[in-house]
Amino acid sequence: MKARMIRINDEVQRELANIIRTEVKDPRIGALTSVIRVETTTDLKYCKVFVSVLGNDEEKESVMKGLKNAKGFIRHLLAERVNLRNTPELIFKLDDSVEYAVRMSQLIDQISQKDEANEAGEADE
Repeated sequence: MKARMIRINDEVQRELANIIRTEVKDPRIGALTSVIRVETTTDLKYCKVFVSVLGNDEEKESVMKGLKNAKGFIRHLLAERVNLRNTPELIFKLDDSVEYAVRMSQLIDQISQKDEANEAGEADE
């Protein structure tokens, strides 16, 4: 059962990413919108779609509104492309994990640069 859900989630994620990138014409949904992962319930009634949006808070909010408005259209296309008994209800969630990882990486780089500068300063003395 577990392997089946992984396959379904992978297929749904691939199709949703493709639909959002190529089919949805809403100007609020920009090119910097990515489907990070999906979690489909075992009964295929609901599917949480975790979306990453590069941009400021206003842009993120705008993209989420656009996705919410296009939910029915996206679900319809998903039903045509993925052969499932039930097409799950889509629930879009904003995923900040990518942005968080980038920010942590920047902070680590800053700290290591300061350490290198301090070590270079001590070596000069």
